[in-house]
Amino acid sequence: MGTTKISRVSKRAFISRVATRSGLPIRVVNKVYESLLGELTGAVSGGERVVLTGFGRFYRQDHKGHKVRFGKGSVDDYVVMKFSASSSFNRRLGVTGKISHRRPAGRSRMPTDSRTSQ
Repeated sequence: MGTTKISRVSKRAFISRVATRSGLPIRVVNKVYESLLGELTGAVSGGERVVLTGFGRFYRQDHKGHKVRFGKGSVDDYVVMKFSASSSFNRRLGVTGKISHRRPAGRSRMPTDSRTSQ
């Protein structure tokens, strides 16, 4: 198994790319970036779900504390921000192979055995 190097875009490079694409000054894009992240963080930390149609949703997930398997410590309750990309966004990325939880039409929940169904 080989390792694949995934390129990374820094905050500075990202803001520069957005400024170039939009034709806006870097200072304006930086202000919008900071405002966007501040609003997103505030809304999610306050328990709101932020849904950006065509992109995805951000939400808060609470985790219960637990004892550490090795050692004498424990982990307190904590909160994480989660992101779930929309199906239309995944299609734009070319993500395939999404697992369908729907049963094909005409199929029953449990397969029947013809030897026992008499």
